[in-house]
Amino acid sequence: MVSPVPRPVPAKPGKRKLPFGLIEIDAWLDSSLWRFFHGISRFWESVTIFSRRFRVRGPNRIAVELCCEALTLGLVGFVLLLTLAQPAMKMTRHGLPQQADFSVQFLDRHGNEIGRRGILKANAVPIDEMPDHFVKAVLATEDRRFFEHWGIDFLGLARALGENARAGGVVQGGSTLTQQLAKNVFLSNERSLERKINEAFLALWLEANLTKREILGMYLDRAYMGGGTNGAAAAAEFYFGKNIRDVNLSEAAMLAGLFKAPTQYAPHNNLPAARARANVVLGAMVDAGFMTEGQVVAARRHPATAVDRASALPAPDYFLDYAFDEIQRIASDFPQRTFVARTTIDMGLQKLADESVDFHLRQFGKTYGVEEGAMAVLDDEGGLVALVGGRDYGLSQFNRATRALRQPGSSFKAYVYASAMENGHKPTDFIVDGPVRVGNWMPQNYGNSFAGRIQIQDAMARSLNTVAVKLSQEVGPGKVAALAKSFGVETPLRGDKTIALGTNEVTVLDQATGYSVFPAGGLSSQRHSIEQISLADGTILWDARRDLPPRHRVLSEQATKSMNEMFVRIPEVGTARRARLSMTRAGGKTGTTQGYRDAWFVGFTGNFTAAVWYGNDSFKPTNKLTGGGLPAMTWQRFMESAHQGIDLRPIPFIDNPIPAPGSIEVAKTEGAGDIPRITRPSLVNNQTQKVLADLERLMQSATPVPPGKLASAAARSTTRPQPAVANP
Repeated sequence: MVSPVPRPVPAKPGKRKLPFGLIEIDAWLDSSLWRFFHGISRFWESVTIFSRRFRVRGPNRIAVELCCEALTLGLVGFVLLLTLAQPAMKMTRHGLPQQADFSVQFLDRHGNEIGRRGILKANAVPIDEMPDHFVKAVLATEDRRFFEHWGIDFLGLARALGENARAGGVVQGGSTLTQQLAKNVFLSNERSLERKINEAFLALWLEANLTKREILGMYLDRAYMGGGTNGAAAAAEFYFGKNIRDVNLSEAAMLAGLFKAPTQYAPHNNLPAARARANVVLGAMVDAGFMTEGQVVAARRHPATAVDRASALPAPDYFLDYAFDEIQRIASDFPQRTFVARTTIDMGLQKLADESVDFHLRQFGKTYGVEEGAMAVLDDEGGLVALVGGRDYGLSQFNRATRALRQPGSSFKAYVYASAMENGHKPTDFIVDGPVRVGNWMPQNYGNSFAGRIQIQDAMARSLNTVAVKLSQEVGPGKVAALAKSFGVETPLRGDKTIALGTNEVTVLDQATGYSVFPAGGLSSQRHSIEQISLADGTILWDARRDLPPRHRVLSEQATKSMNEMFVRIPEVGTARRARLSMTRAGGKTGTTQGYRDAWFVGFTGNFTAAVWYGNDSFKPTNKLTGGGLPAMTWQRFMESAHQGIDLRPIPFIDNPIPAPGSIEVAKTEGAGDIPRITRPSLVNNQTQKVLADLERLMQSATPVPPGKLASAAARSTTRPQPAVANP
């Protein structure tokens, strides 16, 4: 019987048989994945079996666990330290920064010497040639364990913390001499946690790359020691009129005492305090075992006496630091390196600015919880005539007027309103002050209230935030930032939605520069601190009138007129009533940042533009200090004295800019009582100063007569027959 041939089973509709190649690939993937995970499992099992051999049981396990945790934490700490050290690594990438080889003698605008900056190589004294008792005095007070630590003295730091805890305040510092050198060479004096971290890493780098004697020598050659002097050699010449090699023990102790507070213990300013500090230094030398009590008894009985410099004005150190930076920028391509620089500073105005800031800090600093202030003053030609970079240069050389970046608050609204005026608005235009939303951001006015329909000039006088934001959004935040830059604000600005409220950080000098456009009629500021650079023989290398680019228009006349009309209302009916002046109308704007961290007033007359700032280096909030308080009062005190005995210039486009005497009710300095204002020294007026300066330039440009011809002419005049004179 023949079996039937099987018929193929037809495939179900919708299903297709996979090709044989894909089946092989699928099988290979399955087997490979199985072998991979199986191998990992076997490997991990073998590692586990192997690690069981090192398992510790009993009491020893505690020690092993602690070691493991220590290694883990150590690894985390190492990664953290490596991250924190990145800024210091970048600073030391090219080794020690080269010290500027410029040597500059600075003169004020009248030709009087006010200080020097740069390296005077003749004054550099090697550490080996300095007196042994001077070196010991420095080490006894600054860093007794200098030759024992590696840049950071943890024992000294613990001792300082203990002393400060017992005293309830900071009475002893924990920084080593190497850390202080790192700050002087690489960093600024700004007080911040970031700076202290970088300082520690840089100190370790210095210890690894320099010898102890090199570190000590650099420190003694660069530290600020008061009186405008840097380095022990310059200080010995200034205070005692002698070479550092020749100072005796009492003089060495007085010099060593300057490192803690150069201004406070400067012997030409406060000889009793300097002698008391020198006595403390002598005691420290005995305590450290560097000398015996018998060796210092003569120095105690015969304290040092400094050269009499009572008639000399204090050096404008903050201004000199800024002017020296400008010299290095201007003269970078000059083949010469030794210059005489005539600056724009007016020492009379500088004294007024210093006194105004210091007076208000002493009177109201504790009340308002404010520790620092800064001020920058420009004349009508953009010259920097006065600069206050902080409360005391001896305590901190950080220039808060030119280097500190702080939020300007409402004082930045000047650029917002200027953009709006340039865009076609008028001060009398009406705008609705109401809620405004930009994305998820809803700015509020001070007091969380709205004024409704209001004129733009009144909104500016009342410093309404929502109106400024509306105008900024209408013009465009980017255009506001561009306008501020064209006005001379050098700090980079973010053109974001919050720019109208002054959230961009700027410097005090930036604000003074920007506002100086308004009294200039809308022309650029041309800010400068150097008028002329010449060689010692009188050869002029650079002149501001000749080499600075000409002023150009940055704001139209109509927009400038509108802005000046609004500015002069602020001291009269707005937030700056304490800035009103008796002799002329003034314009300006207050500024207060969120949390009361910064308080500003920036204002101008036809003669001067000045920006004033108060705050704390630590960004700690003040006690509700506003721009209409201390900043406006400081500005007013300075301007009242600064305008004495000069030709008053009117603010452009303002009706009745110089009212009749006595027609303005002058703001009173709150809490000043009967304290008299400082009086500006009598000087020639501005026009006469310019004429004298032009005559000086003509005399300098005249062709000099050779000495030989001058001598022969003198000889001829003496041998020439004299005419007969009749008897009377």
